[in-house]
Parts: sequence; C-alpha cells; structure tokens
Amino acid sequence: MSSVGGTSLQDAVSALLLVAARGGVVEATARAEALSLAAALAESAPGAPADWAKAVPGAGAQEFFDAAVRGRRWRGAPTAVLTELIAQGSPEKIPYAEALAEVASAACGLGEPTMRVIGNASVAAAAQLQAAGARRLEVGTTPAQPAPQPAVQAADEPAVQAEPERTVEELLAELDELTGLARVKREVHRQVAVLRVEKLRIEAGLKSPTITRHLVFVGNPGTGKTTVARLVSGIYKALGLLSKGQLVEVDRSELVAGYLGQTATKTAEVVASAAGGVLFIDEAYSLTSGADGADQYGREAVDTLVKEMEDRRDDLVVIVAGYPEPMEVFIAANPGLASRFRTTIRFDDYTDDELTDILTGLAGDADYELTPQALEHFHVILASTPRDRSFGNGRFARNVLEAAIGRHAWRLRDVTAPTKDQLRQIRAEDLTDEELHPPKQSEGPDQGEQA
Repeated sequence: MSSVGGTSLQDAVSALLLVAARGGVVEATARAEALSLAAALAESAPGAPADWAKAVPGAGAQEFFDAAVRGRRWRGAPTAVLTELIAQGSPEKIPYAEALAEVASAACGLGEPTMRVIGNASVAAAAQLQAAGARRLEVGTTPAQPAPQPAVQAADEPAVQAEPERTVEELLAELDELTGLARVKREVHRQVAVLRVEKLRIEAGLKSPTITRHLVFVGNPGTGKTTVARLVSGIYKALGLLSKGQLVEVDRSELVAGYLGQTATKTAEVVASAAGGVLFIDEAYSLTSGADGADQYGREAVDTLVKEMEDRRDDLVVIVAGYPEPMEVFIAANPGLASRFRTTIRFDDYTDDELTDILTGLAGDADYELTPQALEHFHVILASTPRDRSFGNGRFARNVLEAAIGRHAWRLRDVTAPTKDQLRQIRAEDLTDEELHPPKQSEGPDQGEQA
C-alpha cells in the first residue's frame, strides 16, 4: 500500500468518527460516507479495492465499486453529513470538513496511486473545506486535530455558540455570484418573492392560495442543479418554510429495493431522512422510464413518494432533476406528480467563457492558479470538444482540473524543493493528454487519466 496519502484510510476514518460523535452523527452513517468518498476518489487506481477493503472487514471488489458509485457526487460537493452539520450551524462542521479532507488524502494511498486520484482528492478536499468555511488543506498533509470537547462545561468557560443562520439575502447573494445561470437566478428570485408574500399573507390572517414549493430542474449534466438545490434548501429554511434545511441527494438505486414491498419501506426511510429539508432526486425519470417488469419497483417508489409528500407537505420539499424531455414525460405520467410539480426551472449549458470562470474558480478553491497560457489552452480544448448530450459542462471543467493537478504533481516529481509558485501554478502542458509515466515502463495507460 502506497504512503502517498500519509495517513492510512483506517486512521483517517477513525479520526472522522471522533468528530462525528461530537457532532451527534450516527457512527454507521459517518463511516459509510467516508468510505464511499474514499472509494469514489480512488476507483481508477489499480489495486485500490483490496487496500480499501482493509478498512472494511469482509468487503470485496463489488462493495468497493458500489461505494464508489455512491460517493462520486461528493468529489466536487460537500457530503450529506457535512451539509447537515452546516445547516445546523454545528461547531463541528469545520473539524468534520477537515477530517473529510484527511480521508481524501488517505485515498491517494489506496492501490498504485495515479495522477487522476491525486487530482480528484485535491478538488474533493477543497470542496469540503470551502463549504464549511475552513482553511484550505493541501492533500497529503494532516489537519490540526481539535481538542476534545469537555464532557461538562466549566462554569467560567463561555458556551460554544453556533454561527448565526444565514439570511435569505445572503443566500440569494451567493446564488447571484454563481457563474452563468441567468434564467435560473431570475426564477429562484421570483419563487422567493412569491413564497415570502404568501407567508406574510398567512401571518396577517389573509386568504392565500396554496403554492407548491416542489420544483423540477431540467438541463444537461454539470449545469449546477445540485448546487442550486443546496441553496434553495437554505433559502426555504431562512424563510421559515423548512425546519432544518438539509439537502438529501439520491437517485433510483437509493429508492428502489430488490423486492416489491421493500421499495416502499426504503423510499419512506429516505424521505424521512430529508424531512425538514430538501429531497433531491437526480434522473428521476429512471423510476418510470423502462418497459420491463422491473419498473414496477420504480412505480412503487413513485407512489410512496407521492404519499410521503402529502403526509409531510408542511416540512418537506422535493426537487426532481434530469434531461428536459424525459422529465416532461415523467411528470405527466403520474397525476400525483403533475399536481405537485408545477414549477420547472431550466438550466442552460455554460458558454466557453463561463466554463473558464468555473475552471479558475475551482482551481482557486483548491489553491491552484492557471497561467494565462493554460487558460488559452483550455479554450482550445473547449473548441475541439463536441457539445453533445454527454458533455459534462461544469463537470467537464472539474475533470480537466483534476487531471491537470495530477499532471502538475507528476511534472514536479523530481523537484526536491519546489517554490510556492511552482506548487500553485498549473501550466498549459498540465492540460495535455500526454502519457504521464516514463516510456520504459511496460504497463498500459492508466484508465483514470482520461479527463
């Protein structure tokens, strides 16, 4: 097992569980989340499943890849537990983000490390730290461990104060700072105005039509749907429409079970975990899009979802997302869905300039800087990349950065004492697809090196 990450995965997970316990997080939930994140970061590294399994007694390769699928969404966004700690204003949000960053660093030591894994880990660590408002942590270093909280607070010690909850204005300002998404911003502002007035009318004793808060997000992958959903959850909480404001992101695999009857229970449990916040269902049409018998499970999930939405209508918002055309069919196919999802927000693809802004923003969050030549080369890459349905938009920019960070590390492999500028600067050559390993090596190209 490589020592690139410094700390072993077992040690990193153990440290995270200590923070989770102080934050009131269920141990099994925190452990599963950390292991899924590590698997998602290291899935391209040869030999990673075996090393990962050392931290998961009895697990094999299939469990590793299943965990990787669950954890991919956190490579560029805060994890579910961290999101909830942030929503609660928990004093453990920064220690938990730092512990997740250490898990990302440990993932670099699973199997034979690849440049793509290092890039993945750098971006993922930055995403966790930035979301919590923590200092940046260079992957491979160890965060300072916070002192254990005393079991009983001394009389002369000040109480730990949770940071003030964010206001609607602050959250809308963050929305407005996002790159592009002009149409989305206008619609969210409109929704906020409508819901604010509805709430004021009810408080004033006036009649007010019931306005559904559930939303449909349509657009191609990587256009910011999850990011906006997270802001919407906070905005609804700030408006007093939700009690907690957490975001729970799922897809079909997390709602549907292997047998009829089990799906209803599984879906109800997922909805319960989102109570007080927002349930975000990506590619929701996958629940009903098939023609084979297996889709009876998807229909069972939808029926359960509709019932739960009605039962929890005062403290739950559901956002369904996916490609425009399939989403229209999905909503229209079920009267229960059609009556509850009346607002659709379209997410447009990013322009080249917007993608460049996203790339530079992601690099800055990870404490890297792209040289002017690198930015010029990125425009060349964009010009030669087909913008078909498979194009990843923001994810494409993130993938380019992840691969570039890996190549940057490889470029500096023989530099004994690199300067701070050398450690930060991404050059044009770091954005190329050239083979990273010396020609004398006989091994084939790493599958994880393709951006």
